[in-house]
Amino acid sequence: MDLIVQRIGGGWEASYDGKTWRAGVGYNGIQRDKAEGDGVSPAGCWPIRRVLYRADKLGAPPHSVFTTAAIDPQDGWCDAPEHPDYNRPVRLPFAASREELWRQDDRYDIVVVLGHNDNPIIPGGGSAIFLHVASPGYGSTAGCASMTHDDLLEFLVMAAPGTRLCFQGE
Repeated sequence: MDLIVQRIGGGWEASYDGKTWRAGVGYNGIQRDKAEGDGVSPAGCWPIRRVLYRADKLGAPPHSVFTTAAIDPQDGWCDAPEHPDYNRPVRLPFAASREELWRQDDRYDIVVVLGHNDNPIIPGGGSAIFLHVASPGYGSTAGCASMTHDDLLEFLVMAAPGTRLCFQGE
């Protein structure tokens, strides 16, 4: 069974096993063609690789069938297409362009790492595609999916081994 993210009316919705939640996607919607920095959530189904979390905010790891790991202030994710570590976790400081996973807002308190552009990694094909905590009012993302903190925790409890996140295109 997959977590399906799709447009419903004027907004976005995530659904899994009969349960639905409001969701957010990239500021340019869901599209089949994905490139680094385009603000697009990539259409297709992407395996869940692991769950990262802020132990200082959550305390215990989220309940999940997926491997979980705490992040710290030196964790990042390379988004520089020309770098050999493109679309991989990195340690900060890091000279090339990267996402910092230890954010001052709550967006990356829970980060579900998706298997987009990772087998094989294609430079410029998109990096750091996650399911993470939504901004207030479900503001758009840079290409990820988002749900509220509580909804994301609820989904992780329900998710079974092999669950994927599927962005259904417009």
